[in-house]
Amino acid sequence: MKLWQKTTQVNQDVDKFTVGKDRELDMNLAPFDVLGSLAHTKMLCSVGLLSSEDLISIEKELKNIYNEIIQGEFCIEPEVEDIHSQVELLLTRRIGEAGKKIHSGRSRNDQVLVDLKLYFRYEIEQIVEKTKILFDTLQNLSNTYKEVLLPGYTHLQIAMPSSFGLWFGAYAESLVDDLELMLAAWKVTNKNPLGSAAGYGSSFPLDRQLTTDLLGFKSMNYNVVYAQMGRGKTERILAQGVSSIAATLAKFSMDSCLYMSQNMGFIHFPDHLTTGSSIMPHKKNPDVLELIRSRCNKIQALPNEIALMTTNLPSGYHRDLQLLKENLFPAFTSLKECLDILQVMLDNIEVNPSILKDPKYDYLFSVEVVNDKVLSGVAFRDAYKEIGLSIEQGTYKPSKEVNHTHQGSIGNLMNQEVKEEFDRVYSEFSFNHVNDKLVSLVS
Repeated sequence: MKLWQKTTQVNQDVDKFTVGKDRELDMNLAPFDVLGSLAHTKMLCSVGLLSSEDLISIEKELKNIYNEIIQGEFCIEPEVEDIHSQVELLLTRRIGEAGKKIHSGRSRNDQVLVDLKLYFRYEIEQIVEKTKILFDTLQNLSNTYKEVLLPGYTHLQIAMPSSFGLWFGAYAESLVDDLELMLAAWKVTNKNPLGSAAGYGSSFPLDRQLTTDLLGFKSMNYNVVYAQMGRGKTERILAQGVSSIAATLAKFSMDSCLYMSQNMGFIHFPDHLTTGSSIMPHKKNPDVLELIRSRCNKIQALPNEIALMTTNLPSGYHRDLQLLKENLFPAFTSLKECLDILQVMLDNIEVNPSILKDPKYDYLFSVEVVNDKVLSGVAFRDAYKEIGLSIEQGTYKPSKEVNHTHQGSIGNLMNQEVKEEFDRVYSEFSFNHVNDKLVSLVS
């Protein structure tokens, strides 16, 4: 069953090729398709294109379908093209002629657009909430281990003293910037495309502001041509936000793989969170962290994939856009799984409090010794040369006192200020407003 089909039977090879993975992926859109239809039919009634009696019948059955979806009792039948066709087919089977009226003033193009935007808002909320949990954990670890020193590296060479407070705190602050990108994606997503029809509007007197309000959108995509042009652009911007979080997770995982190696031994995880070797009985492999790294590196390719799929498409709808779901939808699941499993790892992480007792880290403190001489009145360049020569001659003696007090340093992490920044960005997401609106639609 196809919404556009009249009398011609589509070649089965063409049907299989064009439908692709839509039946599988469209299950993600199922509840949102019903929500969009509930708002659309309320609007149709308000402008006189649907009777009150028909609206009552349609709303009752759409809410039944919505509950079936939530309870896992819904499927897209093999002969049905997509979620939009399935919902309309069920509605028509159950209530008759009234079910055929819900598509007035709507194209499958803007129906897909509003489904996607509703779904994207849901996924953004899921990812942001998991990111907040991770942020809080990193900050707690930073505060807990702020006194424990850690070697800092540049070029993978021993450089200067760092601390676990700095290390955990750095990744917490990275998530603040990642959240800024997710907020930008939220703002672009949170605009209503419904009523743009096939991308050129409708001769019906549609009330687009009403559907905007009913679905909890901040505003609408005003220009109907741009509403359709926004497909692909919205996905690309959202992919950039998702890939930014992924980049933070990938880098942290790489650090952790290095830090738990025998050569470093900075951190440790319980045996039940590592894996072994089939031949080497001593091995404790960081497979979880390696898979987070690889999955998140894969997610970082997503903006380029979407850009290449949409570059140079002219305005208007093109079937190319269908394939964006195949790239983006699995990325949401993968990133959420990475956030969850990294949380498990961090809940069990153990740090080594005595790393810098090893004499190989004595050179970490060379800058501290130089700075001590500068504070006593020696010019920096002279102090630098003197300590450099002592290192070459083997007479260098480290001073392991670390007195870093400026903003953002070992002794002044500024975690509270970082938290305030995170909370500021987080507060700009209007999750509660959106959810209240959607709950009222199905109540």
